Amino acid sequence: MFNIFIPFDSSVLDLIQQHMRSDFLDVIMSGLTFFGEKGLGFIVIGLLLLIPRKTRRGAAAGLVAMLIGALVGELALKHFFCRPRPFVDYELIHGYPMPFELPFLPSGYSFPSGHSCAAFAFAVSLFYSDKRLGIAGVVLASMVAFSRLYLYHHYPTDVIAGILLGTLCALVTIAVFKRFKIDEKLLKNGRRRTPAEKS
Repeated sequence: MFNIFIPFDSSVLDLIQQHMRSDFLDVIMSGLTFFGEKGLGFIVIGLLLLIPRKTRRGAAAGLVAMLIGALVGELALKHFFCRPRPFVDYELIHGYPMPFELPFLPSGYSFPSGHSCAAFAFAVSLFYSDKRLGIAGVVLASMVAFSRLYLYHHYPTDVIAGILLGTLCALVTIAVFKRFKIDEKLLKNGRRRTPAEKS
């Protein structure tokens, strides 16, 4: 079913390789991908943002949204579609071996991008509590998502699907938090009670 997207996917990846690849960016993009591996970088940030009351709702929603995204994307969709990664398909599509070497090769299937899903699930959730942090999160998430294209680990359609899935998981999580007033409970937890409340 992905054959219809191959011309677009391959042209975007080849354009990046031809006009952007450099030793310097290899290091930067590898670092961004390492940060997003299994969502660990965003998990660490999320745990830290659980401490201040101002960011607690967004951080909690982000961590839950990431978990949902991982269950749907990594455990379900990837094994349903079983799409090979672009560096695996390169010779089949182009008719010759890859003319460049990748810093490292991941395992598993390609669709959807787990890095992109986790990054945007967390970043979109940050808007729930702090708009400025949310914008910073989206910028970082976009860089992580682009690193997957730069490193030839995912096709553009994989990344787009990951972004959409992560965003959807965030919106659903926020809606559930509001519906069951989980956000209010998070804000009350750890708040100092006033004398009137203690009496």
